[in-house]
Amino acid sequence: MSEINLANIVEATLFAAGKPLSTAQLREVFEEHERPDPDTIKEALELLQERYQSTGLELVRVASGFRFQVRQNLSDWVARLSEERPQRYSRALLETLALITYRQPITRGEIEEIRGVAVSSNIVKTLLERSWVRVVGHRDVPGRPAMYATTRQFLDYFNLKSLDQLPPLAEVRDFETLNADFGFAEPAPESAEAGAGTATDAAQSAANAPAQDAEKHISDDYESAFEQPDEDSVGDVISREFD
Repeated sequence: MSEINLANIVEATLFAAGKPLSTAQLREVFEEHERPDPDTIKEALELLQERYQSTGLELVRVASGFRFQVRQNLSDWVARLSEERPQRYSRALLETLALITYRQPITRGEIEEIRGVAVSSNIVKTLLERSWVRVVGHRDVPGRPAMYATTRQFLDYFNLKSLDQLPPLAEVRDFETLNADFGFAEPAPESAEAGAGTATDAAQSAANAPAQDAEKHISDDYESAFEQPDEDSVGDVISREFD
């Protein structure tokens, strides 16, 4: 099998999959006797990245693997094909998502303590339904509250390979900074639910937390947040697929 033929197979597989694929998953489409080694797959991926450099598409690497997508500078035109308006989220939801992202694993009560206002059940439900966050355990305190952390789907949605690509929490000054980092448009008007606190207060409260928390804006338990049934751990994916 020539390198160019291998690249064509990888290209077709990525387009047909409709989701990110790791090099291990790409190898599975081959019969065992013709299965290329991981380095050969990576060479084919590099060839495809070069091939698409001058086109409207790009081959990118996200947390779950590799995928083709429209280049960011062309998204305004492509978006006009959709009759649906872009989803708008409340400031309270984005604030909650930001706190989970930077302080994971974190409980609902801890989020409320930082924000100074109750977290709506609808917010938690929305984040879970979008598969942006998941329950990764329970805090060993009375009531054993659930601890939340972000998922691979969260990283994929925001074109991230890892949370390390976000700025350190100590550099975040206000909610607008987080909003830009997450790539959202202007948030939807806030409901009375968040009236008791402001987005800026929440971001600053998180940044003013104990130094040891601020310095490790990604929790030591971050990798466990990605452990899902029948899937590789994020550590395995990063070390095997993305290095």
